[in-house]
Amino acid sequence: MTRILLDNIKKAYGDTVIMEDMSFSVEEGERLVLLGPSGCGKSTILRMIAGFEEITDGNLMFDEQKVNEVAPGDRNVAMVFQNYALYPHMNVYDNITYGLKVNKVPKDRIDNRVNEVVDALDLEKYLQRKPAELSGGQRQRVALARATVKDSDVFLLDEPLSNLDAKLRVSARESLVDIHRRYQQTMIYVTHDQIEAMTFADRIALLNFGELQQIDSPENIYHTPANIFTARFIGNPPMNIFDNSSYKDGRLFIHEQSAPLAPEWVEYIEAGNYRNLKVGIRPEAIKVTVNPTETTFTGVVSHVENQGANYANYVDIAGETMVVLTQIRLADPGDPIYMEFEKYDLHFFDVDTTNSIGYPENILNAKRLSAGQKPLPIGAEEPKVPTANKK
Repeated sequence: MTRILLDNIKKAYGDTVIMEDMSFSVEEGERLVLLGPSGCGKSTILRMIAGFEEITDGNLMFDEQKVNEVAPGDRNVAMVFQNYALYPHMNVYDNITYGLKVNKVPKDRIDNRVNEVVDALDLEKYLQRKPAELSGGQRQRVALARATVKDSDVFLLDEPLSNLDAKLRVSARESLVDIHRRYQQTMIYVTHDQIEAMTFADRIALLNFGELQQIDSPENIYHTPANIFTARFIGNPPMNIFDNSSYKDGRLFIHEQSAPLAPEWVEYIEAGNYRNLKVGIRPEAIKVTVNPTETTFTGVVSHVENQGANYANYVDIAGETMVVLTQIRLADPGDPIYMEFEKYDLHFFDVDTTNSIGYPENILNAKRLSAGQKPLPIGAEEPKVPTANKK
């Protein structure tokens, strides 16, 4: 197993800087997912780790060894690309075992490794077929198998499941987890799919425009997002962030409506002297009530989507649209809807920096419990939430 450290990495093409000051570690045997929209730099990071992209500045470390100048073939890294890169003239078995044979791995060891992997990826019946005889999903599984059988320290996966259908994607993820559990390789997995990231990762590194937005466990990224980008990127439907929201004199304002804020939040906001704020709340966390009260906000339903397990209610508040998820249909277009925001479900972001202001201690502990973590000891300092690199 290998620990990987990116230390102030910079990547530029001529005068165009793709990323700079990129720093994070991947621990031995960890499954780290690089997540973000297209063009955010996640595949570039993967290719620099593999040795296929030159590092402009900074240090890339494998354990205690600097590998900036180490050739790709000497890094003991296995990689699966978005394209399959299979040899068309070889059958599946020969594609999977080619690298092992070149490295003169004994045949009995090859057979043992291949048997384990092809069983996990459901490839037994395809071993004698050529790539042209396989579907796109089957070719992708062959590429996964070829990388998995290599006795590598680091396993890099660039959108490896993008060409699989939904059912095979789930089973392939399960297979990768089984393979990781068996061989304990350090895995770095690139995807733009938040579901893949949340279900596969030990930790997620969320990127945008070449900057690290947050690196943390899936649970913490969901429950305590570091900034507005993270809050909106993780979750479906995305978190509601109200552009016209504010805090004043112990009350939360959304447009012209207001409701009293819980004492914990009032104390926290006043102690931090936070004033210029936006509030966020996830669609699934909003409580719908039958009648308006002093703690509710009122909107008008514009349309309703039946999503099977839930109904997505699109609600207008003074021209700003929010989404409310309910398990049963509670309203029709044109109906008023009354909503309560529980103190545990609120998120506040600084308008200027877009960063989270954090959470009161008891609310943070409730979120930690929701994430399956232990509460902080009484009086312990709130952990710093990782925020974006600043150029």
